[in-house]
Amino acid sequence: MTAHVLVGADGSAPARAAVRWAADEAVRRGWALRIVHVCEPWTYDLPLQTPPGFHDSMAAYCRGMLDSAADLAHEHAPQLEVNSVLEPGRTVEVLRREAADAREVVVGSRGLGGFAGLLLGSVSLALAGRVGVPVVVVKGEPREQPFGEVVVGFDGSAHSVAALEYAFEDAARRGARLHAVHTWQMPVVGPGATAYTPLIEEIAASERHVTREALTPWRDKYPQVEVTETVVCGHPVAVIRDASRNADLVVVGSRGLGRTGSALLGSVSHGVLHHSHCPVAVVRAHGEA
Repeated sequence: MTAHVLVGADGSAPARAAVRWAADEAVRRGWALRIVHVCEPWTYDLPLQTPPGFHDSMAAYCRGMLDSAADLAHEHAPQLEVNSVLEPGRTVEVLRREAADAREVVVGSRGLGGFAGLLLGSVSLALAGRVGVPVVVVKGEPREQPFGEVVVGFDGSAHSVAALEYAFEDAARRGARLHAVHTWQMPVVGPGATAYTPLIEEIAASERHVTREALTPWRDKYPQVEVTETVVCGHPVAVIRDASRNADLVVVGSRGLGRTGSALLGSVSHGVLHHSHCPVAVVRAHGEA
């Protein structure tokens, strides 16, 4: 199958924003765009005898949403190769299956089935970190004037190395700056500890050195990308959230060094997905099953 970006469409405002974002991404990378709408089984109580033509009208409704998404993609990027497919089944199951042939998956932050008070929908959470390709969760409408900055969170794990690779490549394609964020936690010491300030200064210097070392090979590979670094003592979700206010994209690994072995999506990635002010790309480590 032709290299493509996969985007889920359900007619909601976040899904329409995802279609626009996915179209831009496909153009940047020279890939095609594949739009999938999943026509889920009717979930409400139905009479034993459904009205004549009920299922036909539901299929037509689903087809209409898919066609609307395809029209939107064509209007947004007329030169883009777009194909669309209507699939019966459960949304998460279908998108996971479709992701096996995609280079990237894009979804809106919430769909038509979400509750208005939720920051993130069940489909977004069910896909991020659970498929083998990067998953981008889009919040809000794409900006007409981009900030020209990509933020990446880094903690030294294999997942964050994969995030660095994705972020540098994306920044290079956009002609954007890269803002690398690395945080560390204050050590716990006893009440009688002495020389506390020198200890903190030593840890801070060590973390800055670790960050510079980690970024060096990527700076060498992408010399055209301007890089800024933030190395601070703080919670990674809060620091990345604040950095996302002036960013076009945040990139995080699906899990970090503090992960629980059985968790498919780490607490930091989860928190960033909920609280970022811009789209978030969740990237898994290479070769992970």
